[in-house]
Amino acid sequence: MADKDVKYQTREILQAEIDELRQQLEEANDTIEAIRTGQVDALVVQSENGHQLYTLKNADQTYRVFIEKMTEGAVTLNPEGLILYCNSQFARMVQLPLSNVIGIPFDTFIAPENMPHYNALFKTCWTDDCKGEVLLIAGKDRKPVQLSLTTLELQEGISLSIILTDLTAQKATQKQLRDNNSQLAEINQALEASNHDLQQFASVASHDLQEPLRKIQIFSNLIKENGIELTPLSRKYLEKIIVSSSRMKTLILDILNYSKLSASDLPHDCIDLNEIVEELLEDFELVIAEKGAIVDRGQLPCIDANRGQIRQVFQNIISNSLKFSKPGQAPVISVTSRQIGQRSFDSPESADGPYCLITVADNGIGFNEKYLSNIFTLFERLNSKDKYEGTGIGLAIAKKIIEKHNGLITASSSEGAGTQFKIILPVKQNIS
Repeated sequence: MADKDVKYQTREILQAEIDELRQQLEEANDTIEAIRTGQVDALVVQSENGHQLYTLKNADQTYRVFIEKMTEGAVTLNPEGLILYCNSQFARMVQLPLSNVIGIPFDTFIAPENMPHYNALFKTCWTDDCKGEVLLIAGKDRKPVQLSLTTLELQEGISLSIILTDLTAQKATQKQLRDNNSQLAEINQALEASNHDLQQFASVASHDLQEPLRKIQIFSNLIKENGIELTPLSRKYLEKIIVSSSRMKTLILDILNYSKLSASDLPHDCIDLNEIVEELLEDFELVIAEKGAIVDRGQLPCIDANRGQIRQVFQNIISNSLKFSKPGQAPVISVTSRQIGQRSFDSPESADGPYCLITVADNGIGFNEKYLSNIFTLFERLNSKDKYEGTGIGLAIAKKIIEKHNGLITASSSEGAGTQFKIILPVKQNIS
């Protein structure tokens, strides 16, 4: 019975000692946490010589708080590479309790394949600050981090400070960017192949369609010109066939011209825009005389461009100005130019600017500006084809040509008040 009482008392004593030690450990942990987070700046420690006061410098307190609040991991090593200090963020990065990190070699957390690189950094950093990327062992995972290594002069001697920046999100973003770029390259390649096929189709289709259409036109005209007796209704139908086939021929040629714009770039030469406009006025001589049109042309510049394509731009715009004139009113067309300093319609005038702003204005029927984007869209028409002939491709072609010349085109207008086209083109095509 006495032995059982002794054993029972011994167990109670041991339990009491364990409880006391646990309480002391909790107090120690609380004290350490308070020191780490800057909650205390002095400690009173009882020793054989009585109570002693230990103070912590204000600068040290600020430094501790700063390091503890960092989103990066912070580690201090001795010359042998042992961890003398680390902040809580580093302990979280390696997925270990803080108490298990202090005093062990830092290279314990470096992936084996990165050890040669880390050893080189560790050797260099004692004389020069350096940075490098390694994989950090974190439990069963590996985490990409950037190490920023620099030496510190402490009272105890020289130590090494390492700041660890987690690169996980950055690496994931870089991988996503690489994947997106790879997909974009594949899509672009597929689009180029598709565009090539479409160009070939448009070219072949346009050429192949012209031959049967030419026969329709020839035989229709033969019927009309050979005096074959037709009823009034049949003659009306024949006229519709001739008009429709003529419109279709124009449409085929416009599609062919548009498809050619996607082909490889044509050579650029220094061209005089005055000569191009003069040639066009000669081409439009009959319609100008028929409508009594007045064309006022200012001095135009010489620019680097493809002559044939730029001629087509002016041809389409001037043709529209003549076509969409007000009934019973002579068209008045103005073609002017000025040099500007920037590729912007709001750019101020500059005598030696690298761009030219060309304006073609008329007094025609105009259009509602809410349809501005429509006029440069393929096959879009704002007016009835019965009243105004055309395919709706002309301005789409003009826009594509201007963009291929690194330029801009827009228009301003209101119904019944005419239209003003503005074109910006670089004087030299090598403008950066």
